[in-house]
Amino acid sequence: MRIERNFSNGRFNEPAIGSASDELIAVHNPATGAVIAHVTAATPAETLAAVDAAAAAQKGWRKLPSAERGAYLHKLADALTECAPAIGAALALESGKSVADATNEAIYAGQITRYHAEWARRIEGEVIPSDTPDENLVLHREPIGVVACLIPFNYPVYTFMRKVAPALIAGNTVVVRPSNNTPTSAFEIARAVEKAGLPAGVVNILAMNHATAEALCTHPKVGMITLTGSVGAGRKVLEYCKANIAKPSLELGGKTPAIIEADADLEKAARDLVASKTTHCGQLCTAIERVYVQESVHDRFVALLKKHMSAVESGDRSEQPALMGPLVNEASRQSIHAMVERAVAAGATLETGGKLPQGQGFFYPATLLTNCRQDMEIIQEETFGPIMPVVKYRTLDEALEMANDHQFGLSSVLYTENYRAAMKIANDIEAGELYVNRTPADPYQGFHAGWKRSGLGGDDGKHGMLEFTQTRLVVMKY
Repeated sequence: MRIERNFSNGRFNEPAIGSASDELIAVHNPATGAVIAHVTAATPAETLAAVDAAAAAQKGWRKLPSAERGAYLHKLADALTECAPAIGAALALESGKSVADATNEAIYAGQITRYHAEWARRIEGEVIPSDTPDENLVLHREPIGVVACLIPFNYPVYTFMRKVAPALIAGNTVVVRPSNNTPTSAFEIARAVEKAGLPAGVVNILAMNHATAEALCTHPKVGMITLTGSVGAGRKVLEYCKANIAKPSLELGGKTPAIIEADADLEKAARDLVASKTTHCGQLCTAIERVYVQESVHDRFVALLKKHMSAVESGDRSEQPALMGPLVNEASRQSIHAMVERAVAAGATLETGGKLPQGQGFFYPATLLTNCRQDMEIIQEETFGPIMPVVKYRTLDEALEMANDHQFGLSSVLYTENYRAAMKIANDIEAGELYVNRTPADPYQGFHAGWKRSGLGGDDGKHGMLEFTQTRLVVMKY
């Protein structure tokens, strides 16, 4: 059985594997339920040592010219690309993704690393006019220090570098806690870090239980915590930040609304929405979570959705990559199924799916629900699964009101050929992103940031990189 060790201060930690003192975290293949590996859970002492190593390394890392930090990140991007087959193989086993999709995720991780490496000569301060004639005001951008990076299970390789690359180019060092559902790919990334020759202590990767994660996040040397996760996890991080007034950056839940106007290309919209909802079994924070359809095309569009949703088959993607893969675990599957049952009990119509499959693995069918209402749980709460509820509307104003009548505001979608409708939604939607005539894809040169309970701060692009900086104003009298 494969056993992975934690990586800190430039090396894989050595404590006797299999000794009585080791706490092991079992990693399952969600397509079969089988245990595929164990990782050693970091002890509190090991975690504190990793933070100390990161803090010590940061003193030298921040002093490097940013171009030299960029050169290291280019080497890391090269290493991630070279190691993509190994990273992808680990990710496919622990996530239920196909090997091709998992390998591509590692390649994309290399691409976003290279993108942030190129910020090396573009991190800018400001010269601000003073009210005094013999005085200059100079605003510097400086690193924060040690950043704790908390990684989700759904896209753990890409999200790893989405957080780590901008933190490093800005002059910070990191302690990364991967999800306990998908930690083995993180240790393959550690091998890429070794291959790239990054200085010891700059990147530290430790699996850990929740109590040890709290010790990490409340360590006085941790200046920032960045999380992609649930609203509940975000609340915990905010509590952790209070201990030392650490900076939070949170990408939390989403409930992406898709508004389908009467003039939309219905076939394209239906195919796009089904692909969004069934990619990685709907376990994507920007996946379509609620669909608002103009009443004059409602029945036609529902028929298209039903046709395409019914055609989606689930199974082990290691054997048939075209299939829809599993959910992350049995608890998730039971939770989603209970939500579907409650929706039907509340008056929704089950068009397809909605049945717990027999056999091994944590699979759930693509499920379409119609006759949904705005006040239903299935519309108000994130499913994070292949569930598509549909609501009928009359006017665009009504659709906009329902889309905005929500606790989340991460992403949103509109299908229309009318530029006036597009501009109206673009100006008035209460979300950090709007995609017109396509579904979300998070371009890494953009800015992925949520409104309302969808988060604080954001990822990607210039603004995502600047999240990992703080400012110093220098007032120079002469």
